[in-house]
Amino acid sequence: MRLILRHKSSRYHHGSLAESLLEAVEELAERFGLEAVTLRGCAKLIGVAPSAAFKHYRDKRALFTAFATRALNLMAQRMIDQRAKAEEPPFLEVGLAYVSFGLEHPAMFQAMWRSEMLNPHDPDYRQASQRLGALLAGGFADSVPDSDQRKLSPQELLAWSSVHGLTGLFVEGALGSGLDQEGKLAHARATLAALGPSLASKAAG
Repeated sequence: MRLILRHKSSRYHHGSLAESLLEAVEELAERFGLEAVTLRGCAKLIGVAPSAAFKHYRDKRALFTAFATRALNLMAQRMIDQRAKAEEPPFLEVGLAYVSFGLEHPAMFQAMWRSEMLNPHDPDYRQASQRLGALLAGGFADSVPDSDQRKLSPQELLAWSSVHGLTGLFVEGALGSGLDQEGKLAHARATLAALGPSLASKAAG
């Protein structure tokens, strides 16, 4: 767990309050859970008055929507960057990028899917959701063959649900107890490597 900010004097710099508040969300959520995060609590953590925080985010829902938007964009970029390296089979590259993001940013991973806490009509959130969705529907970031990029094929749905479920099990603590991050990634690699050929054969058939 990262303790991002340690001293009030270094927690907030002029012009970056909105970003600092999102960093505070991640820190508090990883320490106490998403439900415990409040806008006032984030303001206190970074050493600013609540009134200053409310100028950027009118309420907790707006704060969480911005946090989830940031998470969606970061995960999408992680998948794109990892796919470009092409050091491993495509599905393995993209799948491990997905898992590693969840392990490094568990609060972000959880917030992305907590629709009851978010504003689905926020334009930035919608754009970020569509970006990640396009990667998935486009062939799981071009790693799973796909004949229709407008929707998830059975192979893509199997790929996504497998990778997402595996990540969720790690994040929630149901899998990987006693393993460090390297050990969890090794476990994920073996699992995804076993799944990859099945996806390829189903697509070919």
